[in-house]
Amino acid sequence: MRNKRLSIIPLCLFFGLLASCAMTPDFDTTQVDQTLTPQSVIAEPEISHGKIALWGGTILDIHNLENSTQIEMLAYPLNTSHRPVLESAPMGRFIIQHKGYLEATNYAQGRLLTVLGSVSGSQSGKIGESSYTYPLINSQQLHLWSLYDDQSNTSFHFGLGIRL
Repeated sequence: MRNKRLSIIPLCLFFGLLASCAMTPDFDTTQVDQTLTPQSVIAEPEISHGKIALWGGTILDIHNLENSTQIEMLAYPLNTSHRPVLESAPMGRFIIQHKGYLEATNYAQGRLLTVLGSVSGSQSGKIGESSYTYPLINSQQLHLWSLYDDQSNTSFHFGLGIRL
């Protein structure tokens, strides 16, 4: 019995090491205002200006300008790894302002993205025929989630079988 317990320990250590290798972004959240949401910024823009936000969601559109890139986002709550939780209700739209060029094929519509940055104001736009006010966030750090990284459905499968 004692030998069986000892043989299980290396197996548990192996799977623990494997789980620790999962890639999660390293954001400095010490200055992040956790109360900020796209809706709260639109409701009280003067209070929100200059505050640090950590938001994420799905990319709706991207525009490369002369010296910067604008990314239109649909916001979702973030999990503990700062990944957008698409199973939750969306929290509104916002625009990321990023200095420099971002490849539009990498930052394509539907991809998940998390941004750390400062709230810099708002911008008027349209969604279809409706007017919309977008909060603006100047990016300090972006994390584009891998197409193959689906942490929301993390599972472990182990099986033995006989196939005839």
